[in-house]
Amino acid sequence: MGKKAAKAQRPQDWERGRVIRKQGGFFTVVSEARGDEVVCRLRGKLKRRPRTGDLIAVGDWVWFRRLPDGTGVIEDIEPRERALVRKAPTARGEYEQVILANPDQVVLVFACAQPEPKLGMLDRFLVITEQQEIPAVIVANKVDLVGKKEAREIFGLYEDIGYPVIYTSAVTGYGLKAFKKMLQGKVSVLAGPSGTGKSSLLNAIQPGLGLAVREVSRSGEGRHTTTVRQMFPLEGGGYVADTPGLKALALWDIEPEELDGYFPELRELVPHCQFHNCTHLNEPGCAVLQALEEGRIHPSRYASYVRLRLELEHGLERSDLA
Repeated sequence: MGKKAAKAQRPQDWERGRVIRKQGGFFTVVSEARGDEVVCRLRGKLKRRPRTGDLIAVGDWVWFRRLPDGTGVIEDIEPRERALVRKAPTARGEYEQVILANPDQVVLVFACAQPEPKLGMLDRFLVITEQQEIPAVIVANKVDLVGKKEAREIFGLYEDIGYPVIYTSAVTGYGLKAFKKMLQGKVSVLAGPSGTGKSSLLNAIQPGLGLAVREVSRSGEGRHTTTVRQMFPLEGGGYVADTPGLKALALWDIEPEELDGYFPELRELVPHCQFHNCTHLNEPGCAVLQALEEGRIHPSRYASYVRLRLELEHGLERSDLA
């Protein structure tokens, strides 16, 4: 159903908007038509909807009605096109927590040095984005510490696989135009280890942005603070949000035999394996092992596949995050 058809079925005083901030029972919504922000509460009947996860998350498109005092009431919630989610244990079982609804891309920021890049962690993130069908962009920051050639030696393997890689330095300004252009007009989630320069990059393209994002992210991690989730507008269009705690995401809802499908360079080889249930660990006639031997698969990527496969099969500790 198109947007025009959907609007025609709703009362005239309802407005469509996007949730950009969530704190307690309050939601800040940006009106699609007017562009202003309205602090809204959720209509009572919506709270009673059966659910296994967050009813409303930052990034959701909603329909709201303005009240005389300037606040609003959310009357309806549009289905999500996609969401970056994680599962949290509760007394009643697992609860699906939405980190961000309707993101256009996940931007994975890693440093070329200081801290040393953990490619195993990057591979875990990429599996998660593949499984949740969200495009991923890799940002290799702090190029000034190692030089452009060495930076490409570290991260170039991901370009060969097909992932976009942007090389940047918040210190020298290298790659900042490409970084800013990549964010324009899109809803982006930033993720990556601490110390990789996410805040510095954001400050470099929009003064004060990185500090604001970092403050909200820290509030979301605190034990005794009210959890705040928020995305911030970019000059020229688009939004950006940080993801505190993303590094702790488990590979939930993935069966061991599905894992090869989330490695792009492996999934194209799977149909050529001798056995349909090949684990790509030691079977004869394995197309993946043959490609590894011939140098068509990078050893670090295969090592990540093996670690994650063993984790899924046996519940091992996530050594790739060490």
